[in-house]
Amino acid sequence: MEEISNLPKSERELRAANKLLRRGLLLEYLTLGWNVVGSIIVILSGMEANSIALVGFAFDSLIEIGASMIVIWQLMGVSQRREKQALRSIGTGFFVLATYILTHSLETLLAQVHPSQSIIGIAWLVATFIVMLSLAWGKEVTGEKLGNSILKAEARVTVIDAYLAGSVLVGLLLNTFFGWWWADPIAGLVIVFYGFKEGWHAWVESSHL
Repeated sequence: MEEISNLPKSERELRAANKLLRRGLLLEYLTLGWNVVGSIIVILSGMEANSIALVGFAFDSLIEIGASMIVIWQLMGVSQRREKQALRSIGTGFFVLATYILTHSLETLLAQVHPSQSIIGIAWLVATFIVMLSLAWGKEVTGEKLGNSILKAEARVTVIDAYLAGSVLVGLLLNTFFGWWWADPIAGLVIVFYGFKEGWHAWVESSHL
């Protein structure tokens, strides 16, 4: 600590910024790894249980994978052009996710498809809810200290991933314990508003760069 305090201010600030960048990259790599594994587990569980909410959540994980890769790319070469492209890509991911969930949730409700139970899906969603909230907090704090709008925007993606996990979890539990089949597609609709809202926010933010 004493050695660092004796460094010139500019050099100390550079070291601090580099440390924050490494932390941001680590958070993104952890998110990426979790979602790669999770997308496989959830999509298999969703297909087996015929659950639109689980399958939709698996697609959300794929979008989160894409968002993490965009942020990693941006953190490794920060520029205004990259920042604008990254924000718009994240915003587009939000729109795609929200549109997919809205369409398929309505289709499931109209067709009255009754999903079966998925214990593996429930367990993974509980873990994902906790992990994603923790990662989102870390990204928000790190992005704020770095002054990096991309990392903060992706923190919102991760928060939505956690909220989606929570809403899908509630739907699965209601279906499992009470036989409320319609809770599954309704759970998927919870995230639609947030998806469109954050997608629009990312595009507006990119237009100011």
